[in-house]
Amino acid sequence: MPTYVYECKTCEKTFEVEQRITADPLTNCDCGANGSLKRLIQPTAVMFKGSGFFVNDTGSSRPSTDSAESCSGNPTSCQRCSDATPAE
Repeated sequence: MPTYVYECKTCEKTFEVEQRITADPLTNCDCGANGSLKRLIQPTAVMFKGSGFFVNDTGSSRPSTDSAESCSGNPTSCQRCSDATPAE
């Protein structure tokens, strides 16, 4: 069951409540203020484990920086620069 964080606009109290996903959000605070609760959005942690994720499958093969050092910035002599230059 997910845990939601609520904050009261009146007393500025913050608390957590375990609720079903299908349950309506709470609206009334313990301080007696009706309609003053707001559900806060909380960040979640994501872990990519196993194969099938770009981070895991290609994370060790990084592009080399040698091509960046030898780039002259001239679109006629550098393939990467010619790809990045907008067509006129």
